[in-house]
Order: sequence, then structure tokens, then C-alpha cells
Amino acid sequence: MVGTHMDEIANQEHATELLQQLGLKEYEAKAFVALSRLPRGTAKEISDISEVPRTRVYDAIRVLETKGLVEIQHSNPQVFRAVPIDEAVETLRNEYDDRVETLRQTLEGLDPAVTDEEAEVTHEVWALAGAPGITSRTAQLIGDADNEVVIVLGHRDVFTDDLADRLRQAQQRGVNVIIGTISNELRDQVEEALPETEVFVSELEWLTHSALPDDDTEIGRLLLADREAILVSSFHRATGGGQAQEQAVFGGGFDNGLVTIVRRILATGLLSSAKADDDD
Repeated sequence: MVGTHMDEIANQEHATELLQQLGLKEYEAKAFVALSRLPRGTAKEISDISEVPRTRVYDAIRVLETKGLVEIQHSNPQVFRAVPIDEAVETLRNEYDDRVETLRQTLEGLDPAVTDEEAEVTHEVWALAGAPGITSRTAQLIGDADNEVVIVLGHRDVFTDDLADRLRQAQQRGVNVIIGTISNELRDQVEEALPETEVFVSELEWLTHSALPDDDTEIGRLLLADREAILVSSFHRATGGGQAQEQAVFGGGFDNGLVTIVRRILATGLLSSAKADDDD
């Protein structure tokens, strides 16, 4: 029973945190979580289970009502109830999407601080950390490709449903997609998801392990888009059960030295695989 009670408290706190991340203030989030646990409630009842001061409940409820999250019965005392969960989630989703779109338009409307000539760069290498940013940049590079995408998957967790969809959409635009994997098992998984795609098992053994004794790095992905933009990511094998964080560098520009190196590495892997296929 103690464990169940603790789990319930954790769920309430998590729900409150998520609501705050979606734009609600603390008391508004706590009041809504409280009402979600009640068929209906007065300000006193909401205060008793939410730790929101009773005098602040009314202010929180007014905001929640304007957002379409709470309904009010004007009795004495007033009674409140939360809208159904599906309706509340959809309302918050729409508001969040509207804010994101407004942000995009606002950022795009900002005047540049430098001229186009000052901003023009032919050689660039940038760093990223964390799966969300790297996944987003991978999607952007695939989405911008016009002719060819070559991607070597060095870690099984990299091949997600979203990545498969991005590659499939690229193919539908006429982009040639070539995929390398670190194992036959992963190749089979890719071929099942993308049956029209050329898939090979990479001959580059250093993708999964290094000959250096103190090097615990695993390559996550190698991506080359239109032979001019690349992204290389890696993991450090986690110790003690911790989760490894993906880190990456990416570069653009046909003459970029990093792009040139990765192009040659990928060509070596492709040629090695093709030779093995011919020998078979």
C-alpha cells in the first residue's frame, strides 16, 4: 500500500510538471490535477487535495476556464469540474502548436544582424549533443537532400520508425537512399522496413569498437547527403547502468575537409561490401 501511495504522489507531481511545461502556472496545474481526480469539486475540496491556498484556487480556476480546461457551475458555493482528459489534451496540444507556430513566424520575422555576404560560409563544422537535436538535424539533412542519401547505422537504437519514415519520404521524392549497417541482424530489420532500399553490411569494423585500449566510443551514425553535407555521431559506452549520450558533429560544403574524409570512408565501405557481394 505504501508503494502504491508513493506511485500516486509521483504521478500527480509528474502530471503537474508536464502541465507547467505546457504553459500552466504552478497553482493552475495543481488545481487541474486535483479536479482530474474528482468528478466535481468546490474551491475548498480542490485546496484540500492540491495544496493550493483556497484564496488562490479561484484565480487558477478562472485561467483554466479561459483555456477551456474547466467548467463552472454557478451555485453556492461554486462547483468546478475538469473537461474530459482527451478534450483537455487536445486543447493543450492546439495551444502548444499555436505557440510554436507563432514562435517560428516571429523568429523568421527578425531582421538579420549581418548582411548575406557576411553570413556566407563555405566551410563549417558544428557540434551537437543529445538525441533530440541530433535526430532533428538528421531529419533536416535527409529532408533537404535532392539526389542521394548514404547513411551507415553504427548503433541499433539509431534506426527508429521516424528515421525509416524520413528515408521513405526521401525515396518518394526520387532521392537515392543507400544504407549501411553494422550487422546482418540490423540489415534484415532495415530491409524489412524499407524493402526498396539498397542495404549493405559495413566492412568498417571500427564503427563498433576501437583498437585503442582506453577508447570506449561507438559510432552512432554516419550520414552523407548529396555528397556535400555530413553528420557523424558517437556514443561513449555507459558504465554502471547509466544511459550513454549521443554526440555529433556535422559539416557542409563540397570542399569541406571533413566531408571529403567521410565521403572517402563511406566509399571504402561501399566498395568493400560490393566486392564481398560479388565474391558470393
